[in-house]
Amino acid sequence: MSGIEIIDRAPELAVDCLIIGAGAAGLVAALSAVESGESVLVLERDSIPQGSTALSAGLIPAAGTRWQAALGIEDCPARFAADILHKAHDEPDPALVQLVTTTIGPTLEWLADRHQLPFSLVDNFSYPGHSRYRMHGLPSRAGRELIDRLRTAAESAGIDILCDAHATTLLVDSAKRVVGVRFIRPDGSSDDIGCGRLILACSGYGGNPALVGRHIPQMASATYFGHVGNQGDALVWGEHLGAATRDLGGHQGHGSVAHPAGILISWATITEGGFQVNARGERFSNEASGYSEQAARVLAQPDGIAWTVFDARIAAVAAQFEDFRNAMAHGAVLEADDIASLAAAMRVPADALASNCDEVGEAKAQQRVDRFGRSFAGVPQLVPPYRAVKVTGALFHTQGGLVIDDRARVVRKDGSAIDNLHAAGGAACGVSGADASGYLSGNGLLTAVALGRVAGLAR
Repeated sequence: MSGIEIIDRAPELAVDCLIIGAGAAGLVAALSAVESGESVLVLERDSIPQGSTALSAGLIPAAGTRWQAALGIEDCPARFAADILHKAHDEPDPALVQLVTTTIGPTLEWLADRHQLPFSLVDNFSYPGHSRYRMHGLPSRAGRELIDRLRTAAESAGIDILCDAHATTLLVDSAKRVVGVRFIRPDGSSDDIGCGRLILACSGYGGNPALVGRHIPQMASATYFGHVGNQGDALVWGEHLGAATRDLGGHQGHGSVAHPAGILISWATITEGGFQVNARGERFSNEASGYSEQAARVLAQPDGIAWTVFDARIAAVAAQFEDFRNAMAHGAVLEADDIASLAAAMRVPADALASNCDEVGEAKAQQRVDRFGRSFAGVPQLVPPYRAVKVTGALFHTQGGLVIDDRARVVRKDGSAIDNLHAAGGAACGVSGADASGYLSGNGLLTAVALGRVAGLAR
């Protein structure tokens, strides 16, 4: 269990900047810190860097970028900030929202120019809550490529990443100032490493059932689709040091994980005109409100499953994502030439599915809002051949966490900053508010990359 130990003498072996976690937040922090002249060491509990980043679609929202400008898209950080606050019911700290929205664009351009990450803009479908196209991704549109390229950049920059090193204990002096970290190896041996400052980039607590049950009880039985290493270490350490926390019920869920394959299905299947039905062939919600809050709605259906229904046109849009291509190869995407055949393949009542398809089609034809509050204005009709995927709801990662200041320093309950302890990504309180409905697409990687940059430069 994560803990704190007071020691009389700091470890002899030390670095200027020690980072726990080699996901997007940790590696961006490392690249930033080493560029500022610090000696850097990254501790990673896995045998290779992966984390939540590798499980994501690898898409990072940013406003006012050159990639948007090249496509004639007018956007700015202020508009992005307004979208974040609107989605999260004005619950996040406006100063933090401003910090990440103004930091992220220049950070992506720095990663592209300095470290050769070939970003491009997703410009063929919109994500719920974003008023502009602003999702930036790498060619595969997969998080694994993002983490692999960041790791390659770190290695090229001479940054040491010590894998199979599970940080368990923060070492502090008598004034509770962080002076180092103890980590253990797979064989049970341990070492201490000292530091001038420490960056917590070890994400949230989604992989810790006890903490999920305490802070997000409605997701206690949900499939966890995040990284098992997200055990809440940063939260526990911070609380030991008197840190303030915020929005611990905030999280990203997802209402579209292929079942039982366990593969993320792009939300383009919904935003481009698809819809969801339960095992009775009946719609049950406004699917377009957001994939995060849709997780709990799907889990509330019989057996905790739903079917996403779409067509070949939408499948072609979704196929730009590696996950969707994997789902197709796995046989998770059903195909049929008519609704009756699709219902048979799905094993749902044909009359119910047909009735719900007709209802959606009528709302699209009339360009109106349906009984669930979903607007179908300007949404294309589904046409044969049809597609369907059996999905469940899942917990991806937590969004609440340690309160930080404008240098990503952890803040105590009394408002003072712990001067050499920083938090980024899921370790810090994000910008999604108090529950799943506040999550705007991309908020997780937004705070990982932006706060990683801020923490790395905050020497």
